[in-house]
Amino acid sequence: MIRVMIVDDHEVVRIGLRSLLQRVEDLEVVGEAGSAEESIRKVDALAADGTPPDVVVMDVRMPGGSGIDACRAIRAKYPEIKVIMLTSYTDDEAVYASVMAGAAGYVLKQVGSDDLVKAIRTVHSGGALLDPSTTQRVLERMRSKDPLGDLPEPLTDQERRLLELISEGKTNKEIAQEVFLSEKTVRNYVSNILAKLGLSNRAEAAAFAVRHGLTGKEEPGDKI
Repeated sequence: MIRVMIVDDHEVVRIGLRSLLQRVEDLEVVGEAGSAEESIRKVDALAADGTPPDVVVMDVRMPGGSGIDACRAIRAKYPEIKVIMLTSYTDDEAVYASVMAGAAGYVLKQVGSDDLVKAIRTVHSGGALLDPSTTQRVLERMRSKDPLGDLPEPLTDQERRLLELISEGKTNKEIAQEVFLSEKTVRNYVSNILAKLGLSNRAEAAAFAVRHGLTGKEEPGDKI
């Protein structure tokens, strides 16, 4: 079963979505929320009970808090949870912000029932919901903005270079050989990079680099 949570400030929309999804054999609606703040609390409560949602269908715009902010908060705490942003119309700014917040993509509120179910299954299996033209625009926007520019403590040029090498799946020993440093020095650099980015391991650093267009290579596995 795919556990789904519905977040929308309109009760009628939530009722309609729940009624639709409950008729699908492999989907289970485990929670609802009417605001961004409530969605975060509900996810925390479900996670504490051992039944966190696999997929959250999240309205982009809600009074009192953005669905994008809620998506960011949920994904930061529960990266295994997929979020689909629900929007009334295609808005490049909202789509870009959603992707940067960690959403797996978006669907229009006018989407048909079969397409919504397909979307939930797609993101649950690791897929994304961006059409090619939208993907291109988002990538161009990402390339035009320095994702490291807003860090409280910016990365040095050397740290940026090492982050690129980490994203290529290189070990500390391989990096040391390439940049002519000792392996211990590289290890210290890696620790500094993780601390500045607020990440916990090399795999997350590699994924960060790939996600923000800091390397052209595919996301590697976690090499230690």
